[in-house]
Amino acid sequence: MAKVNEDKVNENKEGIKGMANPGRYGIERFAYWLMRLTGLGLLAYFVAHIYETSNILKGKAGWAEVLAMTQTTEGHIVLTIVIGMCVFHTVNGIRVMLGHGGVGVGTPGRADYPYTPRSQNYRHKIGIYSAIVLAAIAMMYGMTVMFGE
Repeated sequence: MAKVNEDKVNENKEGIKGMANPGRYGIERFAYWLMRLTGLGLLAYFVAHIYETSNILKGKAGWAEVLAMTQTTEGHIVLTIVIGMCVFHTVNGIRVMLGHGGVGVGTPGRADYPYTPRSQNYRHKIGIYSAIVLAAIAMMYGMTVMFGE
């Protein structure tokens, strides 16, 4: 009996590695982490964009020099990732706001073991997959515009 309890205790000692494992908790945990990462990425892009835009004060030569950085293959790839982050963060944020407002949550149910939250239903999973698909479509469109002739 002591061995069973010890195994259960050790199972819960995975730390951050266990918490960050997206396969363990499903698409909801993946969306949670992706929302946080895209938020940090967009914050970093915002700061970099403010710096880049402020270079217009250096005149036409300074602006052309900074703009030349974004007109490379690496610059286009970074901008494509920014497009994907922006679209995912927006669509998933709308899904989260609607969920907090009660849209698509469903009716409350009796909390019997094993408890499955009614709010994590197929409607919200469709919203997560829709956010991912729309971000991919926007990234592909952005790539055709930037890399197209």
